[in-house]
Amino acid sequence: MRSAMLCGVAALIATASAWAEPISPKVGSLPSPAEAFPTEPGSDYYLADYDAYERYLKALAARSDRMKLIDIGRSAEGRTMWVAVVSSPQNLAKLERYKEIARRLAKAEGVSEQQAAALAQEGRAIVWIDAGLHATETVTTQSQIHVLYRLLSGEDAETRRTLDDTIVLFGQDNPDGLQLVSDWYMRNKDPKQREFRTIPRLYQKYVGHDNNRDSFMSQMPETTALNRVFFREWFPQIIFNQHQTGPAGMVVFVPPFRDPFNYNYAPLVMNELQEVGAAMHSRLVAENKGGSGARSAAPYSTWHNGMVRSIAYFHNSIGLLTEIIGGPTPEKIPLLADTQLARNDETLPIAPQDWHLRDSLEYQWSLDRAVIDYAARNRERLLINIWRMGDAAIRRGERDSWTITPKRVDALKEEGKTAKADEGYVGFNSRAREGMVAAPLYGSVLHDPTARDPRAYVLVPEQQRDLPTTITFLNTLLKNGVDVERAAQPFTAGGKSYPAGAYVVRTAQAYRPHVLDMFEPQDHPHDAEYPGGPPKAPYDITGYTLAYQMGVGFDRVLDGVPGALTRVTAEQLAPPPGRVIGSGAAGWLIGHESNNGFILTNRLLKAGVAVRWLAGEQRVAGRTLAAGALFVPASPQARAIITAAAPLGVDAYAIGKAPAGTGVQLRPVRVGLVDRYGGIMPAGWTRWLLEQYEFPFEVVYPGQLDAGDLKQRFDVLLFADGTVPVSRGGAYPGGYRFDLPKPEAIPEAYRGRLGEVSRAKTLPAVAAFARAGGTVITVGSANALATMLSPAIQPALVTRKPDGSAAALDKKDFYIPGALVRASVDPRQPLAFGMTPQVDMFFDESQPFIPAAGATRVAWFDAARPLRSGWAVGQERLRGTVAVADVDLGRGKLFAMGPEVTQRAQPYATFKLLFNGILYGPAIAASR
Repeated sequence: MRSAMLCGVAALIATASAWAEPISPKVGSLPSPAEAFPTEPGSDYYLADYDAYERYLKALAARSDRMKLIDIGRSAEGRTMWVAVVSSPQNLAKLERYKEIARRLAKAEGVSEQQAAALAQEGRAIVWIDAGLHATETVTTQSQIHVLYRLLSGEDAETRRTLDDTIVLFGQDNPDGLQLVSDWYMRNKDPKQREFRTIPRLYQKYVGHDNNRDSFMSQMPETTALNRVFFREWFPQIIFNQHQTGPAGMVVFVPPFRDPFNYNYAPLVMNELQEVGAAMHSRLVAENKGGSGARSAAPYSTWHNGMVRSIAYFHNSIGLLTEIIGGPTPEKIPLLADTQLARNDETLPIAPQDWHLRDSLEYQWSLDRAVIDYAARNRERLLINIWRMGDAAIRRGERDSWTITPKRVDALKEEGKTAKADEGYVGFNSRAREGMVAAPLYGSVLHDPTARDPRAYVLVPEQQRDLPTTITFLNTLLKNGVDVERAAQPFTAGGKSYPAGAYVVRTAQAYRPHVLDMFEPQDHPHDAEYPGGPPKAPYDITGYTLAYQMGVGFDRVLDGVPGALTRVTAEQLAPPPGRVIGSGAAGWLIGHESNNGFILTNRLLKAGVAVRWLAGEQRVAGRTLAAGALFVPASPQARAIITAAAPLGVDAYAIGKAPAGTGVQLRPVRVGLVDRYGGIMPAGWTRWLLEQYEFPFEVVYPGQLDAGDLKQRFDVLLFADGTVPVSRGGAYPGGYRFDLPKPEAIPEAYRGRLGEVSRAKTLPAVAAFARAGGTVITVGSANALATMLSPAIQPALVTRKPDGSAAALDKKDFYIPGALVRASVDPRQPLAFGMTPQVDMFFDESQPFIPAAGATRVAWFDAARPLRSGWAVGQERLRGTVAVADVDLGRGKLFAMGPEVTQRAQPYATFKLLFNGILYGPAIAASR
């Protein structure tokens, strides 16, 4: 017993002695992390913030000849986003040359194979390694501090060799979040009380965790800065995006990923990804660092284009994701029986044990080293292969080509039922008979001439219903490095004539995979847990075709596009300036088709200028304006505002006589945007949208709603998806909510944000608000509140539990996990003014409504197969259900929107439903 106690004491002393040693010992003259920070980053109960991180970057750059610091832009809160460029002094002296080589090889245009080989031999592999995108995933930034120091101070052979052959870009993706989370964690003097589970707001100003779903849309300034680095300036061959947390009972997830992968990108990029992933796992195992898992160890796939590492695939770059455990507060690795049996996806299990942040830092160092070492050893291969993928994309876009998707394979199987296969193809493999179909079907079905990929997409400005939105769409392509051209002269393509000024996006370009993914529907496979089993949840969403979401008009050109085309060189286009057309003195007519018209409307209302929506169509200057056109009576103030709004691209028609007929007189509105302590991402996206379109609003929390007397403060209450608690498995989607902190655990300034929307307290206050003339707008799962407010809003796709409560349908019967579906719309309804009779809606396990008396349907599903992009099980069940309803509540209004009409600020084609509702509800209430 005494011997055991002595051994235990000795172990404790040894452990304490080990922790006393710096995580990164001092080497040379550079300031070490232990010297530069009050506490060494990586220590228990300590987080370095962005201010300290920034100072350290500048100190290293000032004293090291292996590092150059570059400014890539500003964060949403105005902080400088720094990237540390690390390489040998000789490489840093020739950065511009190496950037040019990387650009030429990545874009591939005009580069022959011989030239590419010479450039690859001369060039250096460029690797991006980031940190902090999700700010509560604290390992990444704290480890990056040590990785930088070790690379800048190391004199070992591997460090010198890898720096000679690579240029590594170390980025911090979310400076604002790092500062917020670190400050919150360190606020408690007692280290054992430190935590960041209860931060009071989203860790990116608007969208929190969704900052890693913004890549193809590029709305947030941080995303745009990263995309500029990736696809317009540096063109890294590897993009390593580091995250948390690891799988239970393990330490870290490391690629490769599970299926499905997206059918648009080059297959070689997946093969290279698997190579790098194998190198990462191998290094960990060689260093006896167990607990790494791949593929089935986590749900991550390579389908969706919206993430930092996944958008890389659509640009022929290797996108890496790791998810590691750890944090400043020590934790334990639990014992899970299933993780203790070695397998291909987890070759070296790890024992249950205590775990500290410094343990994670050492794993992160090994992973970063493995990636850099791979890039160095395969420098020329990486460079020539990114050219090969770009060159192959250009060639595919210049000739007939096909993208094989599940629907094409299903068609092949169907044809194969009647087309007998030639037994001569079987050979010695008898199992080849299973699923074998006639070989000629390869040409007639899989390569059906009518199903070939477009060689170009043509967008004619004059044919766009909402040209400023189309320009925004083109800008998303430009920000992602896509080549956009414009016709200098009229031309003919596919038997159709196009005017000068038409925009052309060819598929004969290196980033062809991204082009196809933005224009073509995603055809996600039916992915079941097992044959005949329930559907397996995708990682994120399945259908997101941006041209559909934004309502962009385009032609698919299956043959070449001749004529003089001029490359757009700017990173951003501007819409043609809005014009004042005509000379009438009575006022101005303005169409309702452009979303930017809401900006103009809000400016006019803010200035006290009268604005009226007109109920019927209006003919003016040879054009027909649809129902909902604005009439602005003449006044000097109105003229000044309309003239100053020219950059919005909205035309105004000066008319000589005020229009007759009925309409809706608008008034200034006071919007209450409901949110929750900690922040709800859809509410954050909505907040960003309201700012962009200049709607006046105030964020309101449940406790403020419960206090009542809401009509004195607000005209509209807006409940975004996720703002109303719902039961898991109930009628409305969602269910996950983090626990709220106790009031005494947070600063007093934030206690007013606590609370939840409830039936007992919130419902009576909101109902009284509506009866008094208020407008309530509910989106997505927030329609649980709509059902409480009105019997006219009832979920359509439910089953009943024994107690009579509603439950979601079994996913084997109905499951649409983030896809685009076609809905019909009545644009004569004020809620749908400016919209087309059909629109593509984003639908993410959403809940439509039963048609009911007292609810006017504004949008509904009437097709047997409404799926437009993505994956749907039981889509026929949508037929006959209501997507958006208008309900009277006393003097007020309830607008219930089942699908997520503003999801991630992408579906511009359905923004009008929200924007119209904000203005229409208060206007109609004032007339009652």
